[in-house]
Amino acid sequence: MELDYSAIKQAAENAKSEMSRFLREMISHPSESCEEEAVVRCIKAEMEKVGFDKVEIDGLGNVIGWMGEGEKIIAIDSHVDTVGIGNRANWKEDPYKGYETDEIIYGRGGSDQEGGMAAAVYGAKIMKDMHLIPEGYRLMVVGSVMEEDCDGLCWQYIVNKEHIRPEFVISTEPTDGGIYRGHRGRMEIRVDVKGVSCHGSAPERGDNAIYKMADIIADVRALNNNGCDDSTQIRGLVKMLDPKYNPDHYEDARFLGRGTCTVSQIFYTSPSRCAVADSCAISIDRRMTAGETWDTCLDEIRSLPSVKKYGDDVKVSMYMYSRPSWKGTVYETEAYFPTWINKESAAHVKALIDAHKALFGDRRRSPESQKEIRNRPLTDKWTFSTNGVSIQGRYGIPCVGFGPGAESQAHAPNEITWKQDLVDCAAMYAAAIALYPTEEKTDDITEYRGGKTNNHIE
Repeated sequence: MELDYSAIKQAAENAKSEMSRFLREMISHPSESCEEEAVVRCIKAEMEKVGFDKVEIDGLGNVIGWMGEGEKIIAIDSHVDTVGIGNRANWKEDPYKGYETDEIIYGRGGSDQEGGMAAAVYGAKIMKDMHLIPEGYRLMVVGSVMEEDCDGLCWQYIVNKEHIRPEFVISTEPTDGGIYRGHRGRMEIRVDVKGVSCHGSAPERGDNAIYKMADIIADVRALNNNGCDDSTQIRGLVKMLDPKYNPDHYEDARFLGRGTCTVSQIFYTSPSRCAVADSCAISIDRRMTAGETWDTCLDEIRSLPSVKKYGDDVKVSMYMYSRPSWKGTVYETEAYFPTWINKESAAHVKALIDAHKALFGDRRRSPESQKEIRNRPLTDKWTFSTNGVSIQGRYGIPCVGFGPGAESQAHAPNEITWKQDLVDCAAMYAAAIALYPTEEKTDDITEYRGGKTNNHIE
């Protein structure tokens, strides 16, 4: 298809003020996970206003807008929930009112991730107005919920309950001006330790669960921090970058970066402040690189010297997630979010690369304040995880990322996004989907995929 790239860029530039207004409207609705109703209805109204053929809210609470009449589907995904604001004193302005300048929009959700929703809606409008939807395809624009709480749950629902399976998906998570083809996975691990309480005046009569957990925490820290030479009792997670320990996937691990683990929460029970603690538990945030699986990560914790030392008094498990959505729907799933990488040569990745080169050249674009990112590769990966953990990681649906904003703004106080990013992304979505080389599609698009566990979750 011959595209008029100047006309696409001009159409996106013409939509800048409307995208900015729409983004500020979304930001004005606090929308933490499971509390997204107001922002979902705001998005639904905007989709109807700009001329989507059909707009619906599914059983979980995702808002989905449709354009076109083909049988095959190309999707653009933006999660519309945000994290909270944390300590309000860290914000210079009201995070839900904020302000705008000629260059930026301030407020919670600007970069993570409602800016992507604004660009997707108006990118879709450009496609409809300029007749850019490929023949035989429908465009599906998803405002997904609960991502911050449970990455990919929204797409598990879309695939398993709504029975929708797109041919490929563009994620609008912030990419610092790059095209992203994968990221590390993650999982949430819980360690429980049993003890025996007694009066605090004679602690030797009891068995202090906190002291046991202190040993385990030290080993978890060593697992993250240690090297991997043969003399090290606890070989650190850096070992997965070494072909000796990860012969099949060390190159992919080097692309993604090493796995990490950190203790993120601690809990205890005790009869009183004058007693020995009779239980203690921790949560571990575990980031997984290529070659690490959910079961190897659990076994790694179970094999720590302190865990083995305390034997049956220790239980290592994976968290399950079962919070109701804003519609009251409970869809229980495991807190496991698979690693994934797509090949740079895959047709859907190539579509974005070709569109970027035609629109903007072969280097990242960035605001003046973000000059340092221009020297990073155009095609790269996220540091954090996204809904791609389900789209590609669980189901193998081709996924690629290009979104407004910066990863460094995610979850930070005084969050901003750049208006020019909205313009660039709207143009990219319109051009990339129109350039999608269907004749180059293959089944062999995955470079690495963590896949599912042995739990049966539908």
